[in-house]
Amino acid sequence: MKREIKTTNDGSKTLFINDLNENYHSHHGALQEAEHVFIKNGLNLINDYEINILELGFGTGLNVLVTINEYLKTDKNHVINYFSLEKYPINESEINDLAYFEHFDSPEFKNIYQKIHLAEWEKPVEIVSGFNLTKIECDFFDLKDIALPKINLVYYDCFGARVQPDLWEKPLFEMVSDKMAVNGLLTTYSSKGSVRRILKELSFTVEKKQGPPGKREMINALKSDEL
Repeated sequence: MKREIKTTNDGSKTLFINDLNENYHSHHGALQEAEHVFIKNGLNLINDYEINILELGFGTGLNVLVTINEYLKTDKNHVINYFSLEKYPINESEINDLAYFEHFDSPEFKNIYQKIHLAEWEKPVEIVSGFNLTKIECDFFDLKDIALPKINLVYYDCFGARVQPDLWEKPLFEMVSDKMAVNGLLTTYSSKGSVRRILKELSFTVEKKQGPPGKREMINALKSDEL
């Protein structure tokens, strides 16, 4: 897929896929979208000592970076195991041009950003103390065959339903649900009615939340112990 770098309204960059007419992130602000959807309405709602995160998909690595940034703000008395799926990894030139580390005050973020992208695929890598990243190169529908610990938090960050509708239908959500712990949280930028109905059918408690800048609503879904 041919991709080009674009700058979003908050100054952070994203990738644009010409053939799909689709951005990797909101043009209103890549960084602020990630922080709003996956940190404010995701990570910050989880209180477990050991947090297992599943991300669909890795993309530019921005969600990993904002998660580490939030983790480093804490007293780091907990552990995060972060599993991220990606079918089309970005290349070195794109990694360098995106340069997300420039948006964080600490100079250590350049090294953290590089370590995220240099991490070997299919193997757990400790990015900072207590934060372990495992990048998995695969199709999302291979998820059913991937051995994972019970997942406490899902970052459901697939391309939009306009370009990849199959990623927003019941089969993939069922696979994700099967990997989740009871009371695990799924958070996504989407607020589609069909997605809410699917999640409710899978015994999630679904809540519409205020969306990130430029988007009215998003979804949080809590996995029930009843099917």
